[in-house]
Formats: sequence, structure tokens, C-alpha cells
Amino acid sequence: MVEHERNGPVDLLSWCISRVAMWGPAAIVAIIFYEVVLRYVFSAPTLWVNEMSLWLGGAIYLTSGLYAMQQRSHIRIFILYDMMPAFIKKLFNLLSVFCLVIFAFAVIWGGFGEAAAKFARWETFGTAFDPPIPATNKPLVMMTLLFVTLQAISNLVRDWPAAPWLRKGVDILSTVVIVGLAIRAIPRVFDPETSVPYEWRIGIVAFLVISSVIVLYGLWRDFNRAPVPFVDNHDPAAEIDLPDEVLSGNPPATGRT
Repeated sequence: MVEHERNGPVDLLSWCISRVAMWGPAAIVAIIFYEVVLRYVFSAPTLWVNEMSLWLGGAIYLTSGLYAMQQRSHIRIFILYDMMPAFIKKLFNLLSVFCLVIFAFAVIWGGFGEAAAKFARWETFGTAFDPPIPATNKPLVMMTLLFVTLQAISNLVRDWPAAPWLRKGVDILSTVVIVGLAIRAIPRVFDPETSVPYEWRIGIVAFLVISSVIVLYGLWRDFNRAPVPFVDNHDPAAEIDLPDEVLSGNPPATGRT
């Protein structure tokens, strides 16, 4: 697969997060293999592998959607889209991003309080291993949905392509949102009333600081670089070595009587 170019602060952050998440499936396979060996060879099953695989799997599922959005590889329905002229396609693109913004706003508005409460009391899974899946994955849903929405807006102004001032304005606004939220979140992480373990606080703050540095670097690097508009020239029929009669829906006779 040839990856789409990375242009702008949101693209760079999405790409960096996806590069870390790509190691997740390998980690899940490794710990499950470890569990199988202990269980069936040494008759000593673990208490933590199943919950750890669920924990990692949930995080991978969320971050893979962010990568798919950055690469323009999410599922889209083309029945009407491909038949429309260019200005109608732009209208459809605007409408889809607008619907995503409304959905993201509704989910974050309705779920932020619960996510913050789960994080503050460091809610765990309630099993023998007892990982903090609710305390981490619920806020991760909010964060990823925000990043996916910013990524969709970034895609829109680059694939249109929009005027440079609009693209630069979106990049600046996205950077302000991400860095501003990180600055506001750091004091809450170190709030003495929360039950977050100290090592987790250090890790979360490190993630927030690194994410802020990445988007600032992406803004500086690509501020004056014109992006390459995305053109979907993918033709599934060209990848299938079948006769034209089959691809047209009229398969040749098989010789049956």
C-alpha cells in the first residue's frame, strides 16, 4: 500500500499515533501465544492475558479509525457520489464532514463528564487482573473522536483544494485546539483528588507534551507547503483478472444443457 502524503499538524499526529498502534496486534499475538504455552504445556494459565488483549484491542480499534481517516481509506458509498458533477461532490463532502462534526460534538458533550469521572476515580475492570480499562479507554474514545473530526476537516480543505488562507487557518485552529486541551489537561492529571497512579500520570503528561510538540512541528513544517490533492483512481475491476463478460455482469455460458 502506498500511503497518502502527510501534510499539516493533524496528519503528522495521526501518522505518529498510528505508527505506535501498529505494534499493538503483534503484542496481542505475543501475549496470547505466551498464554497458550503456559496453559497447555505447563498447566499454569495466567490471570492477565485475556484482559490485556481486550485492553490493547480496544485501543487499536479506536486508533485504526484515525489512521483510516488520514489515509482516506474508510468505507464510503459511491452510488450517487460518482455520478455527480464536481460541485455536487464538494457539497457531499461538506455535508459528510458537517454530519461528523455534529456527531462528534454530541458524543463528546454527552460523554465527557462520565469519561472524566471514570478517569478521576481510576475505574477498573473488576476482574482478577483488574486493569483500568474504563478509566483509560473511555477518555480515549473522546480523544480519538476529536482527532478524527479534526482529521476529516483537514482532509476536506486539502482535497478540495481550498484556498491557502483557509487551509492555514484550519491548521492553526487545529493546533490551538490540541495544544490548548493538552495544557488544560495537565493540571487535572496531577490533581491530588484523583486516584490515578503516579506512573500513569507521568505517562499521560508525556503523551500530551509529545503530541503538542508534534502538531507544532507539523504546523511549522507544512505551513507554506501546498498539499497534493487526493484523487481516488482506484479501479477494483482492474485488479481482477477476469473476462470482460464476467465483469459486465454477463458471464459466458458454461456449456450446461
